[in-house]
Amino acid sequence: MLKRLYSWRYYSLGQEHYHECMHKIFINNLLSLRQANTIVAVFSGFLSLLWIIVERDIGRSAVCLGAAVIAMLLAVFSNYKMQTIYMNNRFIYTAIMVFYVNVMILGIYLGVWSSPDKLATIFLCFIICALLMFINSPLFNLCLTGGALICFIVSTVFVKSFDNWILDIINAVVAGIISLYFNWQVSKLRLGLELSATMLEDERNNYFDQSTIDELTKLKNRRDFQQTFKRYLANYRTSDNWLCIGIIDIDFFKFYNDHYGHPMGDDCLRAVGRVLNSLKDSLDVYSARVGGEEFALLWFETEASHVDAVVSHLQGLIKELKIPHERSKVSPYVSMSIGIFIERCGTYDDTQTMYDLADKALYTAKEGGRNCAVIHGDEIEQYRIDSAP
Repeated sequence: MLKRLYSWRYYSLGQEHYHECMHKIFINNLLSLRQANTIVAVFSGFLSLLWIIVERDIGRSAVCLGAAVIAMLLAVFSNYKMQTIYMNNRFIYTAIMVFYVNVMILGIYLGVWSSPDKLATIFLCFIICALLMFINSPLFNLCLTGGALICFIVSTVFVKSFDNWILDIINAVVAGIISLYFNWQVSKLRLGLELSATMLEDERNNYFDQSTIDELTKLKNRRDFQQTFKRYLANYRTSDNWLCIGIIDIDFFKFYNDHYGHPMGDDCLRAVGRVLNSLKDSLDVYSARVGGEEFALLWFETEASHVDAVVSHLQGLIKELKIPHERSKVSPYVSMSIGIFIERCGTYDDTQTMYDLADKALYTAKEGGRNCAVIHGDEIEQYRIDSAP
């Protein structure tokens, strides 16, 4: 029994998947709320005009007009909330409850109070259709439907004759069961579709990550670097004055692999990858692995002189790793040579040209003794930053 209740409560999807899907699709309830209230407003408004024009019944017309006004206000308010950033499920459930109460009061009035000698056909239609547009918890639907049935039964007993209210009560209970069943099935189907879409999206993102992330260092790979570089060239912000590209090479990494072995070489690359990944959070610098021991950096600067701070910070982080490198000719620890090219945003539209200019700076750094950075650009004179001893 407990297992059946658990399955009923979470639409047979399980608690975790149910909450995940409900969190994502609550905006759909807000859209449905606007549409449902618009339908009720039009329907009630039409009945109000019909009774005032054809039958001159001011009482019926006033009740229908009141229901139309409430529905229209809910529709307008729902539309307004859809434009705002902050929304929550509590508001949506409250709005759905107000909508349901408005519809049920209208249905009870039309099916019972204004037509005591007729079957409550309108109420039966309302109770079946009112919740089919929404995705709510089964318990919430049960409370709304049960409350509506109790109000209807009490009203029917007081207003209608015995022969009429017995049949009305039977029909209403059957309609309530039909409403709950179909709403449960429709909600289960919609949540299942949302869950399938979510799983497919997760798989797509996973495949995308696998195609753009270097498995060893967890940095972006060359493919992602090329796409990002093009995006940086085309979509720079007006507040950004300089686009910077850096090419990094681990000094004498072949000697490191030959001496310590490839497993240690992989550990070295992972450590460097963690350092470069940290630049994204601290300095908003994009980093990628574009070759064996070669890495690339991309970032924007408002002032050309700020490049020095990024370079010095990176050199300090690499130095703090203190990875021994006995075969290095420039340092007892693993070090880097860096080539950086900076240019005003919008000057270049060719990624390969800028990459080649940064690579040229890297070559200059290697030729000049390694363990340093060489920075140059069309508007600045080339200079060098040595790593602190």
